Amino acid sequence: MDTPKSNKLEIIIPAFRGHSQNFLLVLDGISEEDALKRIEGRTNHIVWMVGNFLDMRYALGNVFGISEEFEFKDFFSQGKALDENLKYPTLEQLKADFHKISPFVYNKLLEASDEELEKAFPMGMNIDFFPETVLNFVGMCIGREDYLCGQIGLMRRILGYEGMKYDFDKDLKY
Repeated sequence: MDTPKSNKLEIIIPAFRGHSQNFLLVLDGISEEDALKRIEGRTNHIVWMVGNFLDMRYALGNVFGISEEFEFKDFFSQGKALDENLKYPTLEQLKADFHKISPFVYNKLLEASDEELEKAFPMGMNIDFFPETVLNFVGMCIGREDYLCGQIGLMRRILGYEGMKYDFDKDLKY
């Protein structure tokens, strides 16, 4: 396992890499057509969930100074609600973005110092037990990724696909 500069991220590094694996595995075999299906018009579709996952990755990168812009930000930024009138990007386009941003974010997490992580990062939550710092933002992003992978996994089963396999790719280093 890679060792982060800050021991505050020792639990985040394996979680990030695990989420990268889960993201790819939970999408394995899902067709572009099925990725746009909603359940009884009440759920987000998988493409929206994938886009929101990527919005988290790009936001994390931006916090650490990565200037890459998410090409499809206007569709997903800050959990923007699904709009059935929009033509969303394909899963393949989103997966390509995933492979583009994830290695950069992973390396920034490895390089982050305690000082960077302790910096104030206003999120507008105003919750007394939740200091608005870069470290807590990282934690929120990791939590959101976990949630979205679970949602996609549920949609996968509802749409008639097999459950996700845990055939991790040991060569995926982010």
